[in-house]
Amino acid sequence: MFEHKSEPLLPLWEFIARMARSGAFVVGIIAFSLFLGSVGYHYFGSLPWIDALLNASMILTGMGPVDPLKTNSAKLFATFYSLYSGVAFLTMMAVLVAPLLHRFLHKFHLDVSEDDKEDRDPKKPGRRGTHHSR
Repeated sequence: MFEHKSEPLLPLWEFIARMARSGAFVVGIIAFSLFLGSVGYHYFGSLPWIDALLNASMILTGMGPVDPLKTNSAKLFATFYSLYSGVAFLTMMAVLVAPLLHRFLHKFHLDVSEDDKEDRDPKKPGRRGTHHSR
């Protein structure tokens, strides 16, 4: 999916396209999560659709529930949806940050490799090959 460390750095427009794909994937996770939560709160919590969506979005963002739940099945759903939401949030952040982190590390590796090549050049005076005893 990402370029190898021996390949050149991805051009900016291709990197922006990669970030857009990651963003679209995250939007898909959000839409699926809100759908799942809304259906669960509507079915198990007997909430109207708009209140079910509100509760799902509040749980998904980590803010907490809005409406108190009365039945055990609704409370169990809210428990598992909250756990799912935590994992979904971490997944979304990983999907968004991975291309940025990869680009940073790839550029850093390229910079280090270029410096390393200069240090190994036998025609250039440098730090390599010169030993100083203490």
